[in-house]
Amino acid sequence: MLKKHKHSQMVNSYLKRFFLPVFFVLMLLVSCGSSKSIIADGTVNEKLTAKQLIKENKKRDASFRTLQARVKIAIFQEGKEQGYTVSLRMEKDKTIWLNATLGLARAKITPEQVQFYDKLNNQFFEGDYSLISDLLGIELNFDQLQNLLLGEPIFDLKSNDYEISNNEASYILAPENQNPLLELFLLFNPSHLKMDSQQLSQALKKRFLQIDYPDYQKVEEEVLPKNITIIAVEENEEIKVELEYKSVNLDQDLRFPFNIPSGFKEIILEDAK
Repeated sequence: MLKKHKHSQMVNSYLKRFFLPVFFVLMLLVSCGSSKSIIADGTVNEKLTAKQLIKENKKRDASFRTLQARVKIAIFQEGKEQGYTVSLRMEKDKTIWLNATLGLARAKITPEQVQFYDKLNNQFFEGDYSLISDLLGIELNFDQLQNLLLGEPIFDLKSNDYEISNNEASYILAPENQNPLLELFLLFNPSHLKMDSQQLSQALKKRFLQIDYPDYQKVEEEVLPKNITIIAVEENEEIKVELEYKSVNLDQDLRFPFNIPSGFKEIILEDAK
């Protein structure tokens, strides 16, 4: 029988120092090795409409069955840098699985739930997406997390009216009627019409989330991110994560084992604000 344990002040500290960096890794890991890099040499077509851009972007949605990768990660927080090497497995539309070196931490996300355990502190979490939403400051579901991984828009572009503009390097989409509580800007690369950047701002809560995709690569028929950088700011706290992808394979048969070790304490979030 697993023992439940309520945390108070240590919950926020634990989430910020350990789970948050690992979770950002989960959100951002996608790439493939043994492939050709895509150079962003496309030119902006000033006559392209918002509807045309949305339609063409949708055609670029990833269609692989599974993905496996080893990823080198650099995390910058509070003036310190930490490095990790992790294993990622994904079954599209079903499972995102992450395993740290020597199995010290493991996470599994499905459309139904979020699971995580940490052998360093003998703790685990099982629950819904409220944990992820609290960490990022926006409501997210599995499909949106998967889109983040694949360089695809995290919001359904058909559910809103958008206006298009551009700079020298990107097409820019923004809702015609921006919500002052959550402003959204989506930048698309003119070479392949995948994301250059996704930017969300909550001015009243002093929160800002920016996911940049500085480089892509073509793997078989897929266009996938090669490098990803994420910057998350809340109040005066900032975390930056940079990823470099190694040894990635598509469409292999994969397993997603996840068993919480006996005796671990459960992370309860009621007191975490």
